[in-house]
Amino acid sequence: MTETLATRGVGGSDAATELERLTGMLGHCRPIPEATFRKRLDGLRERMAGAGIDAVWLNAGSNLTYYTGLRWPASERLVGALVSADGGLDYVGPAFETGTLKGFMRLEAPLTVWEEHEDPYARVAALARGKSAVLGISPDTPLVTAHALGAAWPGATGDATHAVLSARMIKDADEIALMQATKTATLAVHEATARMLRPGISTREVTEFIHTAHKAIGAPGGSTFCIVLFGADTAFPHGVADPKTLEAGDMVLIDTGCAIHGYQSDITRSYVFGTPIQHQRDIWDAEKACQIAAFEAAKIGATCASVDAAARAEAERRGLGPGYTLPGIPHRTGHGIGLDIHEDPYLVGGDETPLAAGMCFSNEPMIVVPGEFGIRLEDHFYMTDDGPHWFTEPAKSIDDPFG
Repeated sequence: MTETLATRGVGGSDAATELERLTGMLGHCRPIPEATFRKRLDGLRERMAGAGIDAVWLNAGSNLTYYTGLRWPASERLVGALVSADGGLDYVGPAFETGTLKGFMRLEAPLTVWEEHEDPYARVAALARGKSAVLGISPDTPLVTAHALGAAWPGATGDATHAVLSARMIKDADEIALMQATKTATLAVHEATARMLRPGISTREVTEFIHTAHKAIGAPGGSTFCIVLFGADTAFPHGVADPKTLEAGDMVLIDTGCAIHGYQSDITRSYVFGTPIQHQRDIWDAEKACQIAAFEAAKIGATCASVDAAARAEAERRGLGPGYTLPGIPHRTGHGIGLDIHEDPYLVGGDETPLAAGMCFSNEPMIVVPGEFGIRLEDHFYMTDDGPHWFTEPAKSIDDPFG
């Protein structure tokens, strides 16, 4: 006999049934066009010239992907690209990876390789072609790599953070479309997950279901991350060492996402498995009010810090906080998102970056009641000239979270 639960859309089904109901949602997504990478490189070179930088090292990771389309994880072996202000582009990588690297290239350019016994940094330095040039280092370059490049490079080295990252804050229509697709798909996974919950289920089983569900909706890598927490464990924003199993009356917190062509989703839902008590209702309503306050404060030209302040002011109005004091909001209101789940700028006190059209943010001013539960409602919005627009609609109510 199926147990009847007070919270709509939570429980009453099983994993097999919910996986059967999920269908592909990301098949229409197309990768970023090659012309966009060329335009991004042109913009980078303009900023390099303005900063007096002759070349920039893009280490393996999201910055390399953003500017060239080459997706390659950072490791102990040097892989990356040297972008020259005069229009040059040279890839660098291990000789034995030549075929694989060329297969992942979106923009064709010379590939300088090094054998296992050779110094890869000397190969990068040789690309300076004898010039005493200024080399800018991308901010995601490991310190050991930056030091080695500095020792080998024939000229000065410096920080290329602004030149590299400033353009990434503003997303174009293709980027926003990819994130819209992933976020819509992840919300469908959330709904399926809520329905398959049952008393005694472990967080590990739920995590495995979410990973499989993300694959079912078309995310090739499944979940990029997953946090599943029940009951008092939800008061710890990023989890506990020994998570509990699910019981009636528990607060449920699930935070997860996926990626398509590198662009990320990241959505959190909190609801009660069973019948909410009044305290849970009050804090859930406060959480939603803080999320809406942040959204309404997100105006073109307003600072990122002011959005965070709006959420905290609403929490304080409801007797929570102030500041980071608990019960209240223990962390920032939101973060930028794109190729990285967390990227500049951030909705947090001290970040005076003015909001501009094309910026994309999470909105998640989590409220924690120590020893009892935490509630995080996380949706994302993107800025337009007319103000903020939701990627996904916020949760409806504690009794009917998915509407």
